[in-house]
Amino acid sequence: MVDLKGQYSKIEKEVNQEVNEVLTSTAYINGPKVHQFQADLEKYLDVKHVIPCGNGTDALQIAMMGLGLQPGDEVITADFTFAATAEVIGLLRLKPVLVDVDPDTFNIDPDVIKKAITPKTKAIVPVHLFGHVADMEAIMEIADEHDLYVVEDNAQAIGADYTYSSGKTQKAGTIGNVGATSFFPSKNLGCYGDGGALFTNDDELAHTLRGVVNHGMYERYHHDVIGVNSRLDSLQAAILGVKLKRLDDFSRARQNAARKYTAKFKSHPLIETPQTKTRKVCDTAECGICDTCDCHVFHQYTLKIKEGKRDQVASHLKDKGIPFGIYYPIPLHRQKAYYDEQVKDDSFPVTNQLAKEVISLPMHTELDDEQIDHIYQEVVKAINA
Repeated sequence: MVDLKGQYSKIEKEVNQEVNEVLTSTAYINGPKVHQFQADLEKYLDVKHVIPCGNGTDALQIAMMGLGLQPGDEVITADFTFAATAEVIGLLRLKPVLVDVDPDTFNIDPDVIKKAITPKTKAIVPVHLFGHVADMEAIMEIADEHDLYVVEDNAQAIGADYTYSSGKTQKAGTIGNVGATSFFPSKNLGCYGDGGALFTNDDELAHTLRGVVNHGMYERYHHDVIGVNSRLDSLQAAILGVKLKRLDDFSRARQNAARKYTAKFKSHPLIETPQTKTRKVCDTAECGICDTCDCHVFHQYTLKIKEGKRDQVASHLKDKGIPFGIYYPIPLHRQKAYYDEQVKDDSFPVTNQLAKEVISLPMHTELDDEQIDHIYQEVVKAINA
């Protein structure tokens, strides 16, 4: 699914040099490489504060701790996402309120968010799923109207741009009160272990978050807030610093691979290719995957396979040794950990259908035309069998 070895071969010399500098310095925790990466990422995202931490799940939890959410507060998020998004809500004894998603982008549906708001609602967590930015302009309007916090789960969309109806652009993860991301190795900006970060333009919130990530300390052995131990180590920061300089190139490579996939698959009657929805006015009559759309950076390239043939395709690809992923086979509202008898299954028609249809194909910076054509041929062969 991700060719990390091929990517590493192109940056091996620089990565090894950076890693050796850390080993020589022995500044393994909170060293100069961490501070440099933080500053470089702030510049890249055009955000005032980046707070590195241990992983993406920690980032989400720390964001909610920093906002001061209290047990019993309701947090609205997407039903169609990885469990970590809802997991941290439950860990903090908040109440996850799961809602349905847009059938084209797979992102949380603003119209459904409106219907889920109650007097106990305190926050919305949009997930920029598979690399496509959610409709943040609509979500921020809802949040402003109801005085809600917005925590962006940006684990899959770092580097993506969101375009407002005014034409203004802003990086995913920097639009809400706070954004959270993961640097897991398979992410678009991935390290060689675990890592994460938070983004915010709020000075006071940033101060709180910096305490939370470090046992609640601003001064050694003075614990001002309840905190956790969640730090990005210097080795990972050094690797991320090398990759950050190439992130836009990585994104363009993924977008180019996505366009090639789509050109092949789009005419098949039983296949729906990924769609991009942006407020940006394109030169093309049809808003699809084109050179002008940066709202999708393709952490995954996900097809919808119609007429119940998804599992048939998955079985065939497995037999042929072609990697694939089904993200996600079981909606959160059907998971034992998040089951609520008051929540009706038919409240999630889109999510339930997606769980039956989606399949993600290999998507990475090293994909070439031969690989894309081979994957295409095998997918079509499986459907037509």
